[in-house]
Amino acid sequence: MSLSTLKSIYQCKCPRCHQGDMFLRGKLLSSKFSVMNKCCAHCGQAFEPEPGYYFGAMFVSYAINTALFITAWLALSIVHPDYSLTLLLAILGITVLIFVPFIYRISRAIWISIFIKYSSEDFPDSPDRAVRK
Repeated sequence: MSLSTLKSIYQCKCPRCHQGDMFLRGKLLSSKFSVMNKCCAHCGQAFEPEPGYYFGAMFVSYAINTALFITAWLALSIVHPDYSLTLLLAILGITVLIFVPFIYRISRAIWISIFIKYSSEDFPDSPDRAVRK
């Protein structure tokens, strides 16, 4: 996986051209964080190739949440060694609520990037193509 692919995943850009936005811009911290564009404005790639396509993204989300839970648990163990179960559950709940929009978007971006590969040959004006010449 190239650095540009990782950057496009983090920025939730189209996996095929790394230019168009997968989600509505500026809506990460609103109730519309989950609204996806139908297709890429730059190359026309459909962001939902078939119904139920993102079912597998739940497993990616599960892995990210597990890593987040372990990190929060270890941080709490270091900062406050004799914590209660109530405190642990409260910290985990708050952590999940804060990161839900980000994890939702990133898990979908990872999932679609697994199946749709980047193609700089299709886009001669791509910044990655200029770097390789």
